[in-house]
Amino acid sequence: MSSSPSDILKEYWGYPAFRGLQDSIVQSVLEGHDTLALLPTGGGKSVCFQVPAMAQPGICLVISPLIALMKDQVENLKQRGIPALAIYSGMSFAQTRQTLQNAAYGNYKFLYVSPERLETDLFAEYLPAIKVNLIAVDEAHCVSQWGYDFRPPYLRIAALREHLPNVPIIALTASATPDVQQDICERLQFGAQHQIFQQSFERPNLSYSAFEVDAKPIKLLEIVQNVKGSAIVYCKTRKHTQEVAALLQANGHHASYYHAGLSAEERTQRQEAWMQRRTRIMACTNAFGMGIDKADVRLVVHYDMPDCLENYYQEAGRAGRDGNRAYAVLLHHPREIADMQALAAIRYPDEAAIRTVYKAMMNYLQIPAHSGEGQWFDFDIGEFASRFQLNILTATYAIKALEQEDLLTYNEVFFKPATVGFTVSKTDLTEFEQAYPDLTDTVKGLLRSYEGIFDFATAINEKKLAQFVNKSVQELTKALQQLHQYGIIEYSPVKEKPQLYLLQNRSHTDYFRFNSPAYFKRKELFAKRVQAMAAFAQNKVECRSRLLATYFGSPEVKPCGICDTCINQKALTLSQEAFDRISQQIYAAAATSTPLADILANMGTNGKMQFWKVLNFLLGEEKVQVGADGKLRQTATGKTPKHE
Repeated sequence: MSSSPSDILKEYWGYPAFRGLQDSIVQSVLEGHDTLALLPTGGGKSVCFQVPAMAQPGICLVISPLIALMKDQVENLKQRGIPALAIYSGMSFAQTRQTLQNAAYGNYKFLYVSPERLETDLFAEYLPAIKVNLIAVDEAHCVSQWGYDFRPPYLRIAALREHLPNVPIIALTASATPDVQQDICERLQFGAQHQIFQQSFERPNLSYSAFEVDAKPIKLLEIVQNVKGSAIVYCKTRKHTQEVAALLQANGHHASYYHAGLSAEERTQRQEAWMQRRTRIMACTNAFGMGIDKADVRLVVHYDMPDCLENYYQEAGRAGRDGNRAYAVLLHHPREIADMQALAAIRYPDEAAIRTVYKAMMNYLQIPAHSGEGQWFDFDIGEFASRFQLNILTATYAIKALEQEDLLTYNEVFFKPATVGFTVSKTDLTEFEQAYPDLTDTVKGLLRSYEGIFDFATAINEKKLAQFVNKSVQELTKALQQLHQYGIIEYSPVKEKPQLYLLQNRSHTDYFRFNSPAYFKRKELFAKRVQAMAAFAQNKVECRSRLLATYFGSPEVKPCGICDTCINQKALTLSQEAFDRISQQIYAAAATSTPLADILANMGTNGKMQFWKVLNFLLGEEKVQVGADGKLRQTATGKTPKHE
C-alpha cells in the first residue's frame, strides 16, 4: 500500500490529482485535526475520508444513515480491491457478530455502520479490539437539531470520544447553513484546532430555473424534448413517479420509475438500466440518487417542490457533474406553495395532539404507568392509527417528536410490507378464475381493494384484506401463496415488523407534558426553510445560484449568468440598436394592423421579453396602441422615439 495520498488516489481511484478542496481536507485529517467538509453533490466527499484512511494503519469507522449508500460504497471499495464491511438493519445477530470479528481481527480498511448500531451491547463489546484510525460522519447535517434532517442517534456519536480519545473525526455534508455548521462542530465535540472547508457553491455549468405552471405534464414534456440526454424527474410520492413515467412513455420517451416500495431486485435493475442509458429518464422519489456516480446527467426536474433548499440543492446538483452544460428545473404552482406553508402545523403537531398520540400508543402497547423502559414492541403505525381513529400524518409526526425528545425510538427499517403484483393478462386471469373458482374471491378482493394493483406491484395489508374476503389471515396467506405458485401474482410476504423501543418508562397521562423549547425552535426553523424554498421558487429577479450560495452562507458568489433570472435580466438590457430595430418592427406591424399574437408566435422567450419592454415603452408614449381585438395600430403621433 502506498503511503502518499496522491499515490493512493492514483493507484485505487485512477485520478492523477485531487479536485478542489480535497487535498487540503485530506491533509487536515492526516494531521489529526477534526474536520468539517462541505462539498456539493458530486464534489467527491468519499475520497476525503477514504484516502487518509488508506494512508494509515487501522480501519476507518464510517457512520451513515443510508443503507443503500452503505452498500454502494462497500461494493465500490471492493471493486477497487479495498476490503470493506457494513453492518445494517436486517442482518442477523450471527452475521453482525461475524462482521465485527472481521473488523477487529481481519485485514479490513472500512467498517460502515448506522448511528443506532453504535449503541448496541455487541458493538460496545468489540469496539476495544477494533483499531480505528478515523471516524467519518457522513450526512453530518443529521447531527444538528437545527438542520433539516435531524436524527437523535447522531447526537450520541460523540460518545465514541470516550473510547477513542485520540481518533480524529471528519464530518461531511453537501449542505449546511452557518448555524448548522457550528452546531455540528459542537455536537461532535470538535477540538480547538478543528478546521472547516467549504467549497464554493458556484456551478458555472449548471443552469437553474423555476416555472410557475398550471399544467405540469405539458411543461415537463416540453422540457425533456428540448434537453437531450440522461434525466431525473424528482417526485414527492410513489404514485407520482408511476404517473410521470407513464406520461413520458406514452409520449415516446424511454422512462422508468423508482421508489423505496419496489423490491431490491427491481430497484437494482432499474438503476442499472438508467446508468447504462437503456433508460433515459428516471421518475423517482428522493430514494434515488444517493451515491450514484453518473457524471453525464443533463437534466434534473423537480416535478414536486421540495420542502427545503437543502434537499433541492443536493438533488439538483446531480446534474452536470462532468462539467458540461446541464439544467435544474423546478416546476410549481401557487396552490403547492400554499400547501407547503401549512406544513409546519402538520410536521410539528401541538402539545395536545402529541399527548393524545402518546396516550393512545401506551394503551395500544398495553404498558402500565411507570414501566416499559428498555423494551421492544412490534408496532404497525397504520393499524395503530386506524384503531384509535388518528390521522396517520399526525400520528407519524407526533411519534417523530417523541423520538427527537429521547422518549422512544421507532425503526421502520425492519418492516417490509407484503406486496402483490399481477403477472398475467386480464384474459389469462379470467381463464384462471374459471379453472380455480376457490381462489376467485382472493383475486377479486385484491382487485377491488387496491387500485392499480393489476399494473403495478402494490403494498397490501393482509389483515384488512383477510377481513374483506372473509378469511383468516392464515387462509388468505395460503391463497396468496397458491396464486404465486400458479404464476398469477408475484407475492412477497411481510419480512419483519417495525419496532418501537421505549427509552423511558410510561409517564402517567395526567402528568405527561410536552413543552420542549428545542422542539418549538425546530418548528420555527422549519417554517423559515419552507419560506426560503417558496421565495426561491417565486423569485424573478435575483440570480438563483447567488440565492442558494447566500442561503448557505456564501453571499460573495457572483451572478451565474445562465440561470433563468440572469438570462431574463440580460434580455431586459437593450442596446440602442436593438431598441430601434424592435421599434421599427412594431411600427411596421401597427401600420398593417397586425395581430399581436401573430408577432409573438415565432419568438423565443428572450425575444418576447425584449419585444414587450419596447412595446410597453411605446404604449406609454402613445406612439402605438393595441385594440380590443388584439391588433397593433398607429396613433396620431407615430414618430420614432429615441431609446432612453
